[in-house]
Amino acid sequence: MSTGDLLSIEPLELKFFFELKKQISCSLQLSNKTDSYVAFKVKTTNPKKYCVRPNTGIVLPRSTCDVIVTMQAQKEAPSDMQCKDKFLLQSVKVDDGTAAKDITAEMFNKEAGHVVEECKLKVLYVSPPQPPSPVPEGSEEGSSPRGSVSDNGNVSGADSAAVTRAFTERHDGPEKSAEAKALISRLTEEKNNAMQQNNKLRQELDMLRRESNKSRGGVSMVIVILIGLLGIIMGYLMKKT
Repeated sequence: MSTGDLLSIEPLELKFFFELKKQISCSLQLSNKTDSYVAFKVKTTNPKKYCVRPNTGIVLPRSTCDVIVTMQAQKEAPSDMQCKDKFLLQSVKVDDGTAAKDITAEMFNKEAGHVVEECKLKVLYVSPPQPPSPVPEGSEEGSSPRGSVSDNGNVSGADSAAVTRAFTERHDGPEKSAEAKALISRLTEEKNNAMQQNNKLRQELDMLRRESNKSRGGVSMVIVILIGLLGIIMGYLMKKT
């Protein structure tokens, strides 16, 4: 924060999280430390590269004003991620009731006797945070993590939780990752398919058991009938003798 008599400026370094082919913005907060109206003007050494809104304005007594600085999309990144661009913020007391439309370049002319405060601001490029490795620890390279399906058709709770947690941690943010949703959906589909196959196998097994029981019952009845017939024949032969 600056220590000027008119405005407090925060921050004193404009930090841009640099990404190619993408507009990037950062903000400044100007706080009026006086009981007077203060006019400000923002200049830069590279006006074609940056857009400042508002680049001039009035900060009312004991109030604040936000300034948004937007860097245009860049096609190339500097090799050392160093930026030589600079900004200059000028401020001056003006008459009460002055509006932004009343600001003129003459107000910031020191040669005309105006007391103008100036604050230089540096520009810093910050590399965006790198995402973690897409291959989770313990899995084979090039393969996507998948939950295991047990014999009873259920997805292992530990594996499913680990997969969900890994993708949630990797893509934690305002929006959930479509990749994580697709993986969870695939695991759920595999679980349902496994359960259906398991139920089908159980039905076929029950049917085989019922047929087996019927078959054993039929053989037993035949044996009983044969034994009965044999008894009748033996009785008849004994009577004959």
